[in-house]
Amino acid sequence: MSLNQTPSSERIHIAFFGRRNAGKSSLINAVTAQQLSIVSDVKGTTTDPVQKAMELLPLGPVVVIDTPGLDDEGELGKLRVEKSYQVLAKTDFAILVIDATIGKTEDDQKLIEAFQSRNLPYLIAWNKADSASIPQLSENEIAVSAQTGENIHALKELLAKLAKKTEPQKRIVSDLISAGDFVVLVVPIDEAAPKGRLILPQQQTIRDILDAHANAIVVQTAELSDTLKKLGNLPKLVICDSQAFGEVQKIVPDTLPLTSFSILFARYKGNLRQAVEGANLLDCLQDGDRILISEGCTHHRQCNDIGAVKLPNWILGYTQKKLEFSWTSGGEFPKDLSDYRLIIHCGGCMLNEQEMQYRLRFAKEQNIPMTNYGIAIAKMNGILERSIAIFEDNF
Repeated sequence: MSLNQTPSSERIHIAFFGRRNAGKSSLINAVTAQQLSIVSDVKGTTTDPVQKAMELLPLGPVVVIDTPGLDDEGELGKLRVEKSYQVLAKTDFAILVIDATIGKTEDDQKLIEAFQSRNLPYLIAWNKADSASIPQLSENEIAVSAQTGENIHALKELLAKLAKKTEPQKRIVSDLISAGDFVVLVVPIDEAAPKGRLILPQQQTIRDILDAHANAIVVQTAELSDTLKKLGNLPKLVICDSQAFGEVQKIVPDTLPLTSFSILFARYKGNLRQAVEGANLLDCLQDGDRILISEGCTHHRQCNDIGAVKLPNWILGYTQKKLEFSWTSGGEFPKDLSDYRLIIHCGGCMLNEQEMQYRLRFAKEQNIPMTNYGIAIAKMNGILERSIAIFEDNF
């Protein structure tokens, strides 16, 4: 996969923050060498977060995010400031742009404290250095000028050096297999499957298997049994779409490790232990409990959509309780989770790890159990222990 084709969820998310007219947008345009953001002397030109996936040398594939000013005013301004702080949930690396002609303000310090409370890597860019005297700077600060280009290259080099340290070392499945292993992937092609392609978790898992110099064998459920017979040697692992667990578990011998794409992604960018604990709450639900089903992407829902239709019906059948369901999608995730007894999230393939971890922490802080589709489905099919056995203590 080339850098330009790297999914946004796998790119380092770099967000620029600062007060209105600190020069955030101008600095972004200078760093990216593109007119990514509209620049104006009018305060508050950037009214909503603007993001773009791009390749930023020498760092590589990134998502650059421009945010509204932290000092915006009025009721609408408060909403814009809130939007800026929401961007923190998906930020891997932050750049605070300070207007050097004004100096560090209370708004700037408040944001620095927000970075530190989240253990979020950041650097401070003192912009308009050509028009002001700059105080003595620490190792994560730099004086720049978006107008003259002063230290823009140095900023990019510093950003690459610091942001590289934030790159995740996790793997989807390659750390569980060896070169030459066979891995069978069961990918149902039904009315929910996108035309002409595989969904992102399937694509990424196949790529990770190939990166390990192992062999990926992709089949539909109906061909699984015959494929296993033809292989001669048993595969190292079978990975299936969560919806196919019920059928696949009847075909795959108990001695053969079996898991799902959704479970792999719970470990890859989530918290597998927390998700397993959340799934066990399915046994404790009572009449009237409300469940939040949350998806990280927005898509046209089919008549038999897994999140909107299949999953609720499976849960109702499994629990035999009168339950209520709510749904969110995309960047939407409630601040107040107190109305919910359980959260069931998708695999999160369209969210970066930072945002997925934020949602998990947010739920944990409010004492709301959270699991994901694949783990909940494995639980309801009675194969949860089997589906996570391959991970042992590697949660």
